[in-house]
Amino acid sequence: MGKSKELSVDLKKRIIDLNKSGKSLGAISKQLQVPRATVQTIIRKYKVHGTVVSLPRSGRKRKLSHAAERRLVRMVKSQPRITKKQVCKDLEADGTQVSVSTVKRVLHRHGLRGCRARKKPLLQKRHLMTRLKFAADHMDKDKTFWRKVLWSDETKIELFGHNTQQYVWRRKGEAFNPRNTMPTVKHGGGSIMLWGCFAASGTGSLQKVNGIMKKEDYLQILQENLKPSARRLGLGRSWVFQQDNDPKHTSKVVKEWLNQARIKVLEWPSQSPDLNPIENMWTVLKKQVHARKPSHLAELHQFCQEEWSNIRPEACQDLVDGYQKRLVAVKMAKGHVTKY
Repeated sequence: MGKSKELSVDLKKRIIDLNKSGKSLGAISKQLQVPRATVQTIIRKYKVHGTVVSLPRSGRKRKLSHAAERRLVRMVKSQPRITKKQVCKDLEADGTQVSVSTVKRVLHRHGLRGCRARKKPLLQKRHLMTRLKFAADHMDKDKTFWRKVLWSDETKIELFGHNTQQYVWRRKGEAFNPRNTMPTVKHGGGSIMLWGCFAASGTGSLQKVNGIMKKEDYLQILQENLKPSARRLGLGRSWVFQQDNDPKHTSKVVKEWLNQARIKVLEWPSQSPDLNPIENMWTVLKKQVHARKPSHLAELHQFCQEEWSNIRPEACQDLVDGYQKRLVAVKMAKGHVTKY
């Protein structure tokens, strides 16, 4: 026999009201069409607890003790990459047999959930030290300093967005229905390499790189785009150029030209894309370009140029004005990677 449906709170209150008015158990049962034993149980419970609301039930005894739960949580915190199956095996080796779903529930109860590991640059001890030094040396710089920085970098953008994810609503067994699949092509359908720069006052030049960029190509890009971008963005004379420590950027021929052109270069810590706000600009650009669904590489380049020029100066300024938060985040993380 299946479990009967629990009575509503309103019906339980009516039972109590009728009992208080002097009606017998049999009369209440007959009037409300509720078994006499149920009426008696509700009235007895009300007299003891003063409520008709369902009380918390103890349920089945937990498979893991509190001590075992704490051990499980410590195990996962110390080994974030461990799988649920491996946790079950480790517990079974100690004489505790639990299911994968039990492990999952325990971890969820302690706020631990399986998430995709973020891909970040490998940081060695020397990288941590230089990142912390950069944060300490520039912590006292105000917004006026960062507004004079011309940020730069290169990025690759694929025609069909090879790394984009798409979610669909489907039933079980319909995973390979053409409506529920995402067509792909090799190498993302082709890609283009771009060099760009921006400042707090807006976006500067966006230059397409033909083939594999060499130091001579990079030097030509700087010669043709650096000073014109700084003038167009109104940076004045005391502006600072930012670039990362790619070997092409730090080559002798590039350093000599920067010195001859009297362009001050911001000393940059290696392996620190999270300290360069242009990475956020690339994310915005790629999202806007892919939303327009370019069909060939020439159109991809055209859309990149159009969307780059469409980025509002206010968005650039907001990004740069919040730069000190990045430095604080590096300090709090003791030089390790940050959310930026």
